[in-house]
Amino acid sequence: MALNKKQIKRLYRKRALNYDFTANLYYLIGFREQKYRHESVAMLNLKQGDTVLEIGCGTGLNFPILFKEIGNDGKVIGIDLTDKMLEQARNRVRKNKWDNFELINIDASEYVFEGEVNAVISTFALTMIPEYEKIIRNISRALEPGSRFVICDFKKPEKYPDWVIDLGVFITKPFGVSLDLGNRKPWKNMEKYFSKVEVKEIFSGFAYIAVGIV
Repeated sequence: MALNKKQIKRLYRKRALNYDFTANLYYLIGFREQKYRHESVAMLNLKQGDTVLEIGCGTGLNFPILFKEIGNDGKVIGIDLTDKMLEQARNRVRKNKWDNFELINIDASEYVFEGEVNAVISTFALTMIPEYEKIIRNISRALEPGSRFVICDFKKPEKYPDWVIDLGVFITKPFGVSLDLGNRKPWKNMEKYFSKVEVKEIFSGFAYIAVGIV
């Protein structure tokens, strides 16, 4: 059963300190997480000076990639439900001496857009949020025409037997993944609110990158 928000907070508070290390364990099964993060950021079509919002920024694994694209004149707003994950993100920001990052401990479904945001990204986070469609709708209304929202996340593949899918769920269960999350299909909801949506399957259909253009 999908975790509720209290359970998500509890899980990621426990995982926060070692999250970066444990995320790298996906490489043992051939899941090239960092590559997919780079691909997702590239699909934002960012330029120097842009402001980008990250939904579920976690410990800030995307921050170096985003900073390279927007530079010192741009801005990254990172929001996350879990305070301990944001502590690790703040440590990353301090270590790199970035002064153009704003980190907010908030439920993404309650985030209110203030000021101009040029692009939005969410990697391995949005599907876990029950109100993901509300978030997608809010983003589509806040972005200017031509702006982009990119999601990278896990999905239930269509071409494999149940035992393979069950194995995938078992491997990702420590990160809060459950079989019923497969019923959540954010890329389908994007089609309701964005003028154009492109979806690329990755890791043999167990994950995807979707870009919605306003």
